[in-house]
Amino acid sequence: MKCAFRNLSTRLVAMLGLSIALNALALAAYAQGQAGHDMPLQPPGGTPKAGWPSPVSDRSMNSFLLFDLLEFQLGENVNAARWDIVGWWGGDAQRIWVKSEGRYNGPPRTGEGDLQILYGHLISPFIDFQAGFRWEQQLSWDNKLGRAFGVVGVQGLVPFGMELEAAVFLSTNADVSARVTLTQDFLLTQRLILQARFEINAAVQSVPQYGIGSGVNDIEPGLRLRYEVMREVAPYIGVSWLKSFGETASLRAQGGDNTSALQFVAGVRLWF
Repeated sequence: MKCAFRNLSTRLVAMLGLSIALNALALAAYAQGQAGHDMPLQPPGGTPKAGWPSPVSDRSMNSFLLFDLLEFQLGENVNAARWDIVGWWGGDAQRIWVKSEGRYNGPPRTGEGDLQILYGHLISPFIDFQAGFRWEQQLSWDNKLGRAFGVVGVQGLVPFGMELEAAVFLSTNADVSARVTLTQDFLLTQRLILQARFEINAAVQSVPQYGIGSGVNDIEPGLRLRYEVMREVAPYIGVSWLKSFGETASLRAQGGDNTSALQFVAGVRLWF
C-alpha cells in the first residue's frame, strides 16, 4: 500500500511539473498573440471625443522580482544568512511564479534552501491559486540530499491588510508538509515601515535525514524596521525568534543546530 502511494505521489509530482510547463507555454503563446493587439480601445462610435482620457491597455505582460528577506542573523550559536525571494511574469489573471527561500547557519554549517516554479491563476480580486514544482536542497556540510515536491497553495492579500502565502507540499516519497507565512506592514512615516512576520512549518511524516519530525516543525515570528531610501531599496534591522518543536527539535539538536534562538537581523529589501 505504501509503495503504491509513493508511486501515485511520484506521478502527481510529475503531472504538476508537466502542467506548469504546459501553462507556461500557453501563457507565452498568449503574450505573443497579444503583442499585436495592445492598441487602446476606441470610444463608442469609433472616433475619440474631446475631453475623454486616454484609454489604458490591460493586456500587457509584466514582471516583478522581490527580495523580501536578504539578511544576516546574529545570535547565540547563530551566524546565518537568510533569504526569501519571489518573482512573477504574466498578466493580471495568469502568471508564472518563481520562489526561493532558505537559511544557512555558519557555526554548525547547517541549512536548507528551496526553489519553486509555479503557475498562478487569479481566483479572487486579491488571491492567486498556485500549483507547480518545488526542489528542496540540504546545505549542511555532511548532508547534500535533495528532493522534489508537487505544490498547491494560495498567495495574496487577506483581511486586515495581511499578506498570506500558504502551500502544501507532496514529495515523490509521499511525504506531506506545509508552510504558512503571514506578513503585515505598518507605515510609521511615508518611508519608515515596520513589518511583522510570522512563519510556521509542519509535516505529516517524520523524515529524519532532512531534520524533519512529524507535527509542527518550527515557528519564526519577527519584527523588521526598514527605511525606504527609494521605493525599490530599503535597508532594515530587526529581531526574530526561531523555535523548533518535538521530534524536529531533537533532530536539530543532534545536528548541532539551535532549537530556540533569538536572532538580531540586518539586511536589505529590494524589488525590481
